[in-house]
Amino acid sequence: MLFLVIMKKYAALIAFLLFCIQAYSQNTVDTSQQIIPGRVNAAHQQDKPYVILISADGFRYDYAKKYKAEHLLALSNAGVQAESMTPSYPSVTFPNHYTIVTGLYPAHTGLVSNDFYAPKRREFYSMGKKDKVKDGSWYGGTPLWVLAEQQNMLTASFYWVASEADIQGVRPTYYYNYNTQISIHNRIQKVVQWLSLPPEKRPHLITFYFPEVDHAGHSYGTNSPETGQAVHYIDSAVYQLTQAVKATGLKVSFILVSDHGMTDVDNMNPLIMPQSIDTAKFVISGESTLVELYAKNPVDIMPEFLKLKKEQSGYTAYLKSNMPAYLHYGAGDDWENRIGDILLMPNWPKVFRMGSGNRRINPGNHGFDPYTVKDMGATFYAWGPAFKSHLTIPTFENVNVYPVITNILGLNITGKIDGTNAVADKILVGK
Repeated sequence: MLFLVIMKKYAALIAFLLFCIQAYSQNTVDTSQQIIPGRVNAAHQQDKPYVILISADGFRYDYAKKYKAEHLLALSNAGVQAESMTPSYPSVTFPNHYTIVTGLYPAHTGLVSNDFYAPKRREFYSMGKKDKVKDGSWYGGTPLWVLAEQQNMLTASFYWVASEADIQGVRPTYYYNYNTQISIHNRIQKVVQWLSLPPEKRPHLITFYFPEVDHAGHSYGTNSPETGQAVHYIDSAVYQLTQAVKATGLKVSFILVSDHGMTDVDNMNPLIMPQSIDTAKFVISGESTLVELYAKNPVDIMPEFLKLKKEQSGYTAYLKSNMPAYLHYGAGDDWENRIGDILLMPNWPKVFRMGSGNRRINPGNHGFDPYTVKDMGATFYAWGPAFKSHLTIPTFENVNVYPVITNILGLNITGKIDGTNAVADKILVGK
């Protein structure tokens, strides 16, 4: 009886505690390793080489020299370094990470921006929405891990765009859902553990991702102490990774890339979204460096475009049908019909104010035309047994990384790609 009285008295408190426990459990970060059971390397794949593909997000082509990243400079000087690597347009994170692992321009993969509208599906994709990110139906092309797994070669991912998705029904054999809770020490130790597995269970391709330099560049700008500290963090972590892998005794080749560069923008005088845009007639999507308008009725496209073209100031308006061909981001390249009918491209260093009028605009940004804004240039370094020594090569497009890796791993490319063997032929031993 006394127990029932106590329960009734504290029912509200108990209900609140249960609610908190449920909410906590729903928002708990998943730091566990995901393993696809039943897979093994085919016998003919077990003697193939090993590649670790590292991404340092936002690591501009000149950052290593600018901030004196001694380990990265030494590793790249001993192996291969590009003067820079040209990201695909738009020069933002999700499209370019996916381009690197598919060899296809963003307009060809369908992953055309970090956030975009898909008229055929009548829904938005957003890098911040886990249900979209993990849905393989959003992604065209064949990522490297899918290609390898289809050819009975095991892969692993400590983060990469789309590695959590079931693309063509395939994920890496070993992978983690993206989170920031796992220490760099534990991540490096996991890579060592993967490479210490028996040959039939050992991954031959491992992807590895660092967000720190991008975060610092956005928040503090490209010339800040914080960005320099982030560069040194990557420098130290990559060195630790190489030393730990070296202790396994395996012949592992490393490729370090970035998805894009970073530039300082005019964040004090942002462009305001043109008031003439009728939201009843257009769906608006995009970021501060590219705004896309999707017409609900095609008859509204030309009148709106002519109006925007007449009043444009600080930005350039394009029809999808007259985008510069070299960007591969126009009507002829829009395989999945996900590019806006009208595009507004701010003229560097201008950016659009998106969202709330009180929202802080970062001093550092990217997304601009990489052929006209040099700061968009990305990094490419490679070292290890697969690569020639002490070689510097000219700037190249990031679609060419894919065939470099397929050549090293001896994988057969099974679908169309935009990259060629031109870079692979320059930098690989035996070419």
